[in-house]
Amino acid sequence: MEPSTNLMYSTGSNIQPETQQPRLLLVDDNPEQLRLLIEALRAKSYRISVAFDGFQGYDRAVSIIPDLIVLDVHMPRMDGFALCRRLKANAATAHIPILYLSSDSEVDKKLAGLTGGGVDYILKPYEPEEVVARVQIHLALVAKTSVSTTAHTTNQPATPMDEDSVLVRAVQQELKSNLSLTPRLADIATQLGVNERRISRAFRKCLDMTPFAYLRQERMKKACQLLTETTLTIVVISQEVGFLNAANFSTAFREDTGVSPSDYRRNSLTTQVERT
Repeated sequence: MEPSTNLMYSTGSNIQPETQQPRLLLVDDNPEQLRLLIEALRAKSYRISVAFDGFQGYDRAVSIIPDLIVLDVHMPRMDGFALCRRLKANAATAHIPILYLSSDSEVDKKLAGLTGGGVDYILKPYEPEEVVARVQIHLALVAKTSVSTTAHTTNQPATPMDEDSVLVRAVQQELKSNLSLTPRLADIATQLGVNERRISRAFRKCLDMTPFAYLRQERMKKACQLLTETTLTIVVISQEVGFLNAANFSTAFREDTGVSPSDYRRNSLTTQVERT
């Protein structure tokens, strides 16, 4: 089933030139529920595209690079949270503001959406006018940020990323978000709408390592930083980077760096003194 033409793009003879119209992508497995919202957005002369599930939504987003995305949380194959994580992991689409539509009013669901990269979480049932107002607010914020950024930098388009690179980056972001925890790869896969094998293949292809070898690497980097830049005890640092006790941490640290955490800290302090 493909969206009809009148659902795909705004039309009318009194609209602005197409190049000036923000393009919106609406992702929902039941676009008929969006009909009133689409009509309200059309009245503001927005160009509108529709996708019917998370995978189609991702492909359309990468293809057209919309100015803003409105997506439903509950969809088959890939839900809205998984879609958002993938889009935020792709350099070409990471800047796009994402607004959720959901009937879930639980705080944990809202937090999952917002911490996953969404900028707004709108409860169903909603008034189309409210959604339009929020769309206008976020587009205005993007425009303001773009003007500020362009004034200081050359605004070059992001380098396109292949699907394996996007997947690896999404997993990296999840692993680095809390190095004190050791998440299950199955849980991360579910959050991204894939299976564990898919993640493992992508890591082997892009980094030539497993996801948990990468996690260990990042933990050691963080440990080195904490040893150098803070006065935290070895016990506290071991907890910060996900080890059950200081002894296991010290053994792993020595395997990676060739020295104990205490010696690493001592050598770093000596180097800093010599430089001053």
